[in-house]
Amino acid sequence: MSNTVRILRTGYSLKMPDGLIRADCTITLITGTQNVLVDTGGCWRASQLTEELSAAGISPEEIHTVICTHGHSDHVGCLALFPNADMIVGFDIFQSDVYTPHDFRSGLELNIAEGITVKPTPGHTTEDISVFVETNDGLIAIAGDLFENKDDLDDESIWLAHSTIPELQRLNRSKVLEAATAVIPGHGDMFILRSKK
Repeated sequence: MSNTVRILRTGYSLKMPDGLIRADCTITLITGTQNVLVDTGGCWRASQLTEELSAAGISPEEIHTVICTHGHSDHVGCLALFPNADMIVGFDIFQSDVYTPHDFRSGLELNIAEGITVKPTPGHTTEDISVFVETNDGLIAIAGDLFENKDDLDDESIWLAHSTIPELQRLNRSKVLEAATAVIPGHGDMFILRSKK
């Protein structure tokens, strides 16, 4: 399989002493038959994203598709860097001001390139999606905030604190854990579930 997955920036979510939360998301680059960026981070770090892409040997103009796992500001803040890319933001698919219908709500998956499939995985919000990438190392799920980080595997309170539909999120988490070799969560580094099947 020709797809490779690279984390450009590891996200974080930190509760501050005053109760406020500081957060930015994990940003992932997929290269293969297409260049795909999953989640763009917050707008306050746009120049850093351009530098991270450059370090990976790719310009914003060379990104074919940008996928945002849901519509929260720390996942969609740098969309403007990619005016030529096809966009998938939650359940919306568009290029410039033209929207393409796709029935994610009924569970319909979307294959965007060889070995790259977008699946609806709501729970954190009503329109979450995850990206499943076939690689030589197995199936990697880029799951957004379906998983906050590896720690929420042992402590449900981490993801439950931000869940819109907890029972649906629990179900979709189980499906991802059963299918994937590794998971890239919304606010942490990739964690390995098992060796390649």
